Amino acid sequence: MKDINEIIESLDYRREPRGLYEPIGYALSAGGKRVRPRLALLGAQVFGGDEQLVLPAALALEVFHNFTLLHDDVMDKAVVRRGRPTVHVKWDENTAILSGDQMLIEAYKLLSEVKEDKLAGVLRMFNKMATEICEGQQYDVDFEKREDVSIAEYMEMIRLKTSVLLATALQIGAYIAGADEEGQRALYEYGINLGLAFQIQDDLLDCFGDPATFGKAIGGDIREGKKTFMWLTARAKAGAGWSTQGKELAEVLREYEQLGVRKAAEEEIQRLTARALEQLETVPQNGAVAELRGLAAKLAGRTR
Repeated sequence: MKDINEIIESLDYRREPRGLYEPIGYALSAGGKRVRPRLALLGAQVFGGDEQLVLPAALALEVFHNFTLLHDDVMDKAVVRRGRPTVHVKWDENTAILSGDQMLIEAYKLLSEVKEDKLAGVLRMFNKMATEICEGQQYDVDFEKREDVSIAEYMEMIRLKTSVLLATALQIGAYIAGADEEGQRALYEYGINLGLAFQIQDDLLDCFGDPATFGKAIGGDIREGKKTFMWLTARAKAGAGWSTQGKELAEVLREYEQLGVRKAAEEEIQRLTARALEQLETVPQNGAVAELRGLAAKLAGRTR
């Protein structure tokens, strides 16, 4: 099969009105790791399924993911995504919202191409995932106004906002391939733990990453007052009176180092990655599982 990047970039959004469709092509052409469609394909491969049967769902998952990014960037006032201006910066906020809405429709159009005998099940999984992502995003917004957020609440928020998309991609692939519920559940739990590790790594990189490789400005979460794993761990270690308000970014980062926040994040990433890998012990051992193991190790040590 052609590289998934080539397939995604071949999706034709050169339509009228250009103001609606051109931003969609722009967003999808920015590259990215294409983790979600690849996970859908790997989920099928683990159980000996045909990649071609999973491809419509894999593409739908990637288009849906990018739809969420367009709206997230508006809500977060982010100016850079994958090293390029965000859609709302290159065009405007109204364009980002409307083109994002159309991307959601495009995702469901792709999903409708799943074989009829699997479509109802795939739709149930996809819709559950889409709802949970919106719930996670709302919690994220709510947490910005709260000072009493717990680490447990944060972990549930990122499970919803980040992990369920990875987990559902794997589950959909396994389901289309004919895996039983136990097999689907193992891959789903692998995805949940991998997603949690992925998000905490993102929190870590937002503080200590290299902007040249991370693809966006460092310290964005701190400036926006987001309750990340880093912020919550610092507060837990320093006491309820600790805050980032009125502090320069460099000062906050020094305090994170002094409080052991960076080390705590790195340890949590390793713990969650190990939990993800444990799930793979219960599924058929083949090349796809080997790739999932490699992916876990790669994401745990990523720099962007």
